Amino acid sequence: MKAWMSFMDKYYPDGDKSDINAVFGYAAAATLVEVLKQCGDDLSRENIMQQAENLRAFPVPLALEGITAGTGPNDFRPIKQMRLVQFDGQTRQPIGDVIDSAFQDK
Repeated sequence: MKAWMSFMDKYYPDGDKSDINAVFGYAAAATLVEVLKQCGDDLSRENIMQQAENLRAFPVPLALEGITAGTGPNDFRPIKQMRLVQFDGQTRQPIGDVIDSAFQDK
C-alpha cells in the first residue's frame, strides 16, 4: 500500500485513491513490467507473448498477501486464487488460508 500511495502522490496527485480503476491499472501495469523484465533484451512480439504465457507465482501489487499471478500457454487468466477477509471494525482481517482452486475450469 505504501508503494501505491507514493505512486499516486507522485504521478497522479489529484487522482482518487479509492477508484478501483486506478487500483486495477496499477496492478496491471506492474504485471506488464514483470513480463517485460522476463523478456530481457528481446522485446519481439513473440518473446513478449511467450513471457506473458509464463508468469510464475508473481506477487501482484495490492492483492491480498499470498495471492499470486501465473499463466501458461493455454491459460491466460493470471489470478486463480482468493482469500476471504472480514472487516473487524477498523481493518480487513484474513479468514483462513489462500484458496488455490477458486477459479479452476471444470
